[in-house]
Amino acid sequence: QVQLVESGGGLVQAGGSLRVSCAASGRPFSFYKMGWFRQAPGKEREFVARITQGGETQYYEDSVKARFYISRDNTKNTLYLQMNSLKPEDTAVYYCNFLSASDRPLEPWGKGTQVTVSS
Repeated sequence: QVQLVESGGGLVQAGGSLRVSCAASGRPFSFYKMGWFRQAPGKEREFVARITQGGETQYYEDSVKARFYISRDNTKNTLYLQMNSLKPEDTAVYYCNFLSASDRPLEPWGKGTQVTVSS
């Protein structure tokens, strides 16, 4: 049974930092590319960042480049997202997921973790 448990969200002031984590199980973690996504109130869920199986290559959505950093620990089946210089527009529920060969997120999704950035 696939499980994705995101944690580490919270309330932070603009300009601050936060690290969110994702504990993944039910699939061989090191075999899969992984990604972070987010959904702001009233908006569609959108891609944030992805990372290759061994962690060698990362790709970011333009608005988070040079502020967010994705990483993984394959010994712990855990994915991370370090978020720096946070802006109010980063406020959203953040989700992680396994990715297909074509970089599409797989089902199911976890519950996500809320990140709120105050101005």
